[in-house]
Amino acid sequence: MKKVAISACLLGERCRYDGTDNRDPKLLGKLEGCELVPFCPEDHCFGTPRPTMDLVETEQGVKALSNLTGADLSPCVERYAREFFDKHPDIDLFIGKDRSPSCGVCSARLYDREKSLLSREAAGLMAAEAARRGIECWDSESFLDAHPAPPILGS
Repeated sequence: MKKVAISACLLGERCRYDGTDNRDPKLLGKLEGCELVPFCPEDHCFGTPRPTMDLVETEQGVKALSNLTGADLSPCVERYAREFFDKHPDIDLFIGKDRSPSCGVCSARLYDREKSLLSREAAGLMAAEAARRGIECWDSESFLDAHPAPPILGS
């Protein structure tokens, strides 16, 4: 059985920054029969609801900075990611929420210090850790695009 690390909000957990979820029934249907292992580094580290954060290119590399205070929130998220994958070394697949600074695989926005957009194709901090470990990684929307539903017979 395939073991899938998946953003908890996609399962319907109300852990987004604003206390909502991103439940995706189509995605869940595609993953039927897999062992789903939910994660949410931001909820774990900062609770819900919480101020938003952005990925920013700094002199020390890519950091997640609070949009409220400017504080570097990266250490807690990166520690959570390392501990999550150490606890689950047999993850086969990582599915993150698109555009998330933690979970986006290749869709997170990256800014410079002045908040000018540098890229719309950055990896979030948790997704980057999954990729470093050689885990197959997908944004949820890209996964659905690449694994379309079979055609309905007789239509």
